[in-house]
Amino acid sequence: MAQGILSWLLIGLVAGVLGKLLMPGRDPGGFVVTILLGIAGALLAGYVAVILNVSIDGWVRRYGAATIGAVVLLILYRLIMRVREK
Repeated sequence: MAQGILSWLLIGLVAGVLGKLLMPGRDPGGFVVTILLGIAGALLAGYVAVILNVSIDGWVRRYGAATIGAVVLLILYRLIMRVREK
């Protein structure tokens, strides 16, 4: 159980940091939000992979998919905030 939680935190941290590096700009939160962003990105990528019947094998593909998911979530966040500001 603890190993599973630690791996989610690790993939969340790495994917969140990479996502924020690929999408620089004003985003909310600090360390914890970055981890949550990466975890949510991993969940999004896993959900889309199941829908598309695509296998994500290997740690590089898993981290890459989680990072892409984090970037997509950042894009969605920025679009929503842009609409709210108007």
